[in-house]
Amino acid sequence: MTSSQVLSVAPYFVVDDVVPAAEFYRDKLGFTFDRYWGEPPCFVMVRRDGITIMLGCFGRSGLARPNRTVDPHSEGCWDAYIWVRDAQALYDEFKSRGVTITRAIEKTHYGCLDFDILDSSGYCLCFGQNL
Repeated sequence: MTSSQVLSVAPYFVVDDVVPAAEFYRDKLGFTFDRYWGEPPCFVMVRRDGITIMLGCFGRSGLARPNRTVDPHSEGCWDAYIWVRDAQALYDEFKSRGVTITRAIEKTHYGCLDFDILDSSGYCLCFGQNL
């Protein structure tokens, strides 16, 4: 049996319009992107450090399905959990940029310091560091 090495994962978020979604990730969350695919644009990959998130649309609105729409009253229903080195510094950065923070930074029962934000399409991202 051969072993394989899993290198990374990139969540794919369906959005209504990739241009404002990518601009939110760039302007508010500090991500970058190289280009859009399609005409009109229908796909983009945003990156920050070692993280990639794919954003795509299908030419009509209302298709985004954040996990929290399954049960809006459940806690921890993230669309992505992103491990970081310094959660407090990132929290302060996002706060200064006016990002919607839905759960303030806190030490958790599962041994992390983390917080939740909403992106411009309603996806919930948790950023946290292991303690």
